[in-house]
Amino acid sequence: MSEGKTVVITGASDGIGAAAARTLHRDGHRVVAVGRSPEKTAAVAGELGVDSFVADFTRLDEVRKLADDLNAAYPRIDVLANNAGGLFGERAKTVDGFEKTFQVNYLAPFLLTQLLRDKLIASDAAVLQTASISARLAAKLELDDLNHDRDFAPVRVYNFTKLEIVLFTKELHRRYHAQGLSAAAFDPGGVATNFATGSTSRPMRMLYTTPALRALLPGPDKGARTLRWLIQGKPGVDWESGGLYVRRKPGRTNRQIEDADLARALWDRTEELLERA
Repeated sequence: MSEGKTVVITGASDGIGAAAARTLHRDGHRVVAVGRSPEKTAAVAGELGVDSFVADFTRLDEVRKLADDLNAAYPRIDVLANNAGGLFGERAKTVDGFEKTFQVNYLAPFLLTQLLRDKLIASDAAVLQTASISARLAAKLELDDLNHDRDFAPVRVYNFTKLEIVLFTKELHRRYHAQGLSAAAFDPGGVATNFATGSTSRPMRMLYTTPALRALLPGPDKGARTLRWLIQGKPGVDWESGGLYVRRKPGRTNRQIEDADLARALWDRTEELLERA
């Protein structure tokens, strides 16, 4: 294994994030656990003896404070793993005025990455995003309705946020890879975690909460394998920056995912929204 890295993992209090934190800590990396629940985050951090921070991504002021704290605490960050997210229920707006799924799954990690960007570039870091093959299922992305005021449905919006995180990954690569920053998105697959337990989608809720169906899903450790592989690997050698990976191999995409103009336009629109928040 290469020299240990400083790895910030959001969504590290449970599921894939916690599994990755345990494995990476065992591998000798300096893990920084970020979670929404103070109790769960403290439990994982205490188990491993690692640093931890609490931030609720439904509040952008907490995302900004998290970035300030991370910038102050660490002279370098080798990996930022934007893993926090989920499939939620009925339409709800955050205190910042954004639809909850859109903010938690996409807007908050975009903001966190931007606020850490200078340090990430100086560290020749990798930004790794937990995405999903459901990005391929998203309908046409409407940049004037990212809040989904016109077409809200829990699974539909979730698919859009995963498309957005993949487009963000590709544009992050295009803008900053020449300066040393690498980026990749990955699909962990269906995993037996608390994902979707609050969803109003009956099929998704049944899959993740019915014991007999849940038993068919692999555990979080398996879901974290691709994240671990990306962290352990070297961009340009083991994986290519700007890519989407499934089971450690390039994932199938589609025309919308590969639309560079759409990725640029989404980035610009996201910055406009954050300027108002």
